[in-house]
Amino acid sequence: MSTTTPELEIERTRSPRRIRGTGFVWLLVLPGLALLIAVVLYPLLRSIAMAFFEESLLYPGREFVGLENFTVVLGEDFPQLLWQTLIFTAGATVLPFLIGLALALALDTGIRGRGVMRGMFLFPWLLPSVVVSFLWSWIFDANYGVLNGLLQSLSLIDAPVAWLFDTEAARAGLILAKTWNSFPWIMVMLLAALQTVPSELKEAASIDGAGAIRRFRTVTWPHIAGVTGIVLLLEVIWNFQHFDLIYVMTGGGPAGTTSTLATALYEAAFSAYDLGEAGAIGVLWIILLMAMVVVYVQLSERSEEPS
Repeated sequence: MSTTTPELEIERTRSPRRIRGTGFVWLLVLPGLALLIAVVLYPLLRSIAMAFFEESLLYPGREFVGLENFTVVLGEDFPQLLWQTLIFTAGATVLPFLIGLALALALDTGIRGRGVMRGMFLFPWLLPSVVVSFLWSWIFDANYGVLNGLLQSLSLIDAPVAWLFDTEAARAGLILAKTWNSFPWIMVMLLAALQTVPSELKEAASIDGAGAIRRFRTVTWPHIAGVTGIVLLLEVIWNFQHFDLIYVMTGGGPAGTTSTLATALYEAAFSAYDLGEAGAIGVLWIILLMAMVVVYVQLSERSEEPS
């Protein structure tokens, strides 16, 4: 004899079939997981595997060669290439950070018109990197560049200078162009962090006789140090793998003196058609980036440990 009441039977027939908790979680995760595998994981694993094969874009098939591609890459000008990458990374990280920090501190003082200035300073960041590359190529152009025209009008130079055909000038030009493009987002991030500093602490330090530098060191910096670390880490990662601005402005020249790991990988894959060598450069690139992240995490953990 059934003990189920008629009301319970009616409720069961009306209620939809429920999905169990675990099944519902997988239902939500699977689309994103499939996209991650297709867009990120598979290309990454394919690129890593490519480093151990001799493979070309010109003919089908591939042959396993082990570590031969790594031997070729490391036996060429890899130390010089890495040094040039680090020069660009350091310059394109430190300079925009200093400018962004200075502007953030200025805008945090309540200066008149700071809203308008904040919007104006964001303009370089809104432009695509390729547009920025062509803009600065035009500025540094030897024949009709704005920089040469300005310097000649001021009688600082007698004849046009081929800035991008001189190693040091080309490096400085790349760093300057990248700085102009990236300092606004650093400014915004640091300004947001500065606005979280309690005004009471600033006032108390000022009453105690602390100057501007001491207030920044003892009050402001501890509150923005975390955001600063993240900003610098992201800038290092982005600049270490930056490609389009370098490729458009100098193409790695003159004589390869502004080439980086990014441009070398592109040249190996799409100029020399050697996918194995390009894969080897990519694997070494990943290892270096991971090493940088590990060092940053260790330093961050040590700085957070109580003394």
